[in-house]
Amino acid sequence: MAVTPLQEDTYPQPAVKKPLGNPGLWRVLVLTLFFIGLAVVYAVYGDQISADILMLVLGLLAVLGVFSLFGLAAGLFRLSHHDDGPALQNAIVDSLDYGAVVSDRDGRLVYANAAYGELVAGLDRTALASVPRLFASAPEAAEPIYRLSRAAQEGRRAVEDIRLTTSLTGENPEMPIWYRVRVQSLPAVDQAGGRALVMWSVEDISRDRAKQENIFLELQRAIDYLDHAPAGFFSTNGNGQIQYLNATLANWLGYDLAEFDTGSIQLSEIVRGDGSGLLLGGSADGQIKTEIIDIDLVKRDGTNLPVRLLHRAARLAEGDLGETRTLVLDRSKGADLSEELRTAEVKFSRFFNDTPFAIAAVDSQGRILRTNAPFMRTFDNERGERPIDHLPLSDFVSDDAKANLLTALEQANANHSTIEPVDAVLKSDEERSVRLYVSGIEDPDEQGESAIVYALDTTQQRVLEQQFAQSQKMQAVGQLAGGIAHDLNNILTAVIGFSDLLLLNLRPNDPSFKDTMEIKQNANRAAGLVRQLLAFSRRQTLRLEVLEVSLLVDDLTVLFKRLIGDSISLSVDHEAELWAVRADHVQLEQVVINLVVNARDAMPDGGSVDIRTRNVTEAEAATFNYRGMPAADYVLIEVADTGTGMSQEVQDKIFEPFFTTKDIGKGTGLGLSTVYGIVKQTGGFIYADSELGRGTTFRIFLPKYAHVPREAADRAITQKARDLTGKERILIVEDEDSVRAFSARALSSAGYVVHEADSGVAALEVLEEIDGEIELLISDVVMPEMDGPTLLGEMRQRYPDIKVIFVSGYAEENVRKGLEDDVSVEFLPKPFSLKQLAAKVKTVLEGETEDQADLD
Repeated sequence: MAVTPLQEDTYPQPAVKKPLGNPGLWRVLVLTLFFIGLAVVYAVYGDQISADILMLVLGLLAVLGVFSLFGLAAGLFRLSHHDDGPALQNAIVDSLDYGAVVSDRDGRLVYANAAYGELVAGLDRTALASVPRLFASAPEAAEPIYRLSRAAQEGRRAVEDIRLTTSLTGENPEMPIWYRVRVQSLPAVDQAGGRALVMWSVEDISRDRAKQENIFLELQRAIDYLDHAPAGFFSTNGNGQIQYLNATLANWLGYDLAEFDTGSIQLSEIVRGDGSGLLLGGSADGQIKTEIIDIDLVKRDGTNLPVRLLHRAARLAEGDLGETRTLVLDRSKGADLSEELRTAEVKFSRFFNDTPFAIAAVDSQGRILRTNAPFMRTFDNERGERPIDHLPLSDFVSDDAKANLLTALEQANANHSTIEPVDAVLKSDEERSVRLYVSGIEDPDEQGESAIVYALDTTQQRVLEQQFAQSQKMQAVGQLAGGIAHDLNNILTAVIGFSDLLLLNLRPNDPSFKDTMEIKQNANRAAGLVRQLLAFSRRQTLRLEVLEVSLLVDDLTVLFKRLIGDSISLSVDHEAELWAVRADHVQLEQVVINLVVNARDAMPDGGSVDIRTRNVTEAEAATFNYRGMPAADYVLIEVADTGTGMSQEVQDKIFEPFFTTKDIGKGTGLGLSTVYGIVKQTGGFIYADSELGRGTTFRIFLPKYAHVPREAADRAITQKARDLTGKERILIVEDEDSVRAFSARALSSAGYVVHEADSGVAALEVLEEIDGEIELLISDVVMPEMDGPTLLGEMRQRYPDIKVIFVSGYAEENVRKGLEDDVSVEFLPKPFSLKQLAAKVKTVLEGETEDQADLD
């Protein structure tokens, strides 16, 4: 349809000039006449024209000819004019089935295609209108047209779907009318006016919208049918999150469907017991199969809803579980069954699926035919597949138990009786174990079930048995270590003590002085070995002293660099004004060394070890989530590495004796257990934070030690250095003759009056003879006939004012256990030197504080 009858009613139609004829032909005729004229002039007046003028004219003609050739080649002018471009473009645009209009950015029309002309003519309009003016009579289109006009002025692309309830002609149609209006800038510029152009398009999309609305209504109708069906329905994803829940099932379970969001409810919240594992298993071969499962659902109020599920679940090609589809039939209302039969079926379903142990029915070949819900939890293999579809039960146990299980199945099939249980370890997880009871079926059913297998998970029982055996072993080691340590400490006390007595009588330049010192030093080394032995059972004797952790770590830095090698870097960082702690210097050094060595072993390809110390206030400690550590002031020692890290399973066992991840011959598993024992005896706490591939950080929290005022400490040191003698009366009770003899000689040489007894009974007799006239009792703890604590109880009844020092090779806390009055009893660990004995006696007799005694 041509648009020429319609005239634009806002702006005048721009004139488009077209040249008449062919301008190239006229140029050729003019040039021909010009050259003919030159030839006539040359023929008539040739003899009168000079040669110079003739050469000049010929040169000009030659230049003109060359210029014309280049002009034709370059396209500066053409002999003929053929421009079919606009006609082709107009034909393409006119063939569009929607209206298209080209205008400048101010709305002046340049071109309109045939479809737009038909649209305007169909609206009974006699003049060609621009798109904004075409929709000016529709109030509903005001805002989208305004946005489109702004986009046209700014040269942007824009699209709007305009819904009209009243047509552009003012009529009220039965259905809303939809138009899709687009606007976009054109890259070309109008040659006539030099204006930037935009293109508008108008398309009637009412039919497409009507189809979409019909599809939506059909979908709503289908959802309404499903929501109000007489059966429940739900769907879950592979993670057990419910994606859809129909209104019927929501009403049964007591959920408000308006509050339900996709994934807000887990399958485990509505399925009783291990039923969620049963529903999320899927078939082993990935096929889509419908299963019938009788099970109990859980209502929102916690009560049960017996149901029958028609369930479909399949695995994707990658092995992951896809979405499930489950139809739910309410079994609490006996529709097709009699009341008695329905009740019996519901009870059996509950019993079968809610029992705490796994049950499976197998055929004569041992292939699984039917399972209950707990079977999934017990026999869940590493790929998460359900052991159904005739998979052999023997495939799920370790190879060493497979033969026993197959034998038990054969015997059950032959005898139709219950066979002795088979203990097995799961093939997918060697940490888990089960005990299988096989019972034969006398009359196999049509499905081929010939035996029932009951499986009890014995993993925890086996772990407890192993732990009990380990604890017994460690108790035996501790008892053995204690007995050895007691005897060794008595011997070492005598060796160290008599060495000190010899040194008192020897000058430094005496030839025997050096030999005696060697004896004493090696005895002290042996005492250190005894402490290491007792560390395994946390019964070692700690020589507690006030320490600055930063100085202790700095003293070990050179040793650390030799231990870790050149491929591992070491950094040490201390907080300023670090608090002091009270610990055993040698044992704390051993703790840090063990942690650094472990860090080195965790970095075979190199890395870094960071040792950090800082203060932790009580407020900060309260924010930690470490189990068993109360809020208090601590000094924190951190040993961090960038090694391989540990899994959570390994972290749970690192402090157990004899547990190690190192190769055979490269670790005993006693290092971290020793560290743990030393830290706990010091009153501290140790924790490990680790992640596979990210490294490990050990954190040791030692209690802050309250400093003794400097003046009091100086006075105590001066006093002890000045005078360790006395005149008080002392009773020494010791069953080891050499230890008693050394102690008596040492105190006698210091001026004390010493009485001796070789047992607790003999000590009471001595006290009775001297009528209790002593100021101090020094007694061993472990003695025949009457031990130290019993002697203390008897003596307190008669002589309550006598001060007491217990000596022992065990730790102080072990000695104080069971003492009725342990506050007034002091402790001196074996082995001890002459100076330590004299200092301890002086401290107790003068009533000095324990803080001052530690400064010696």
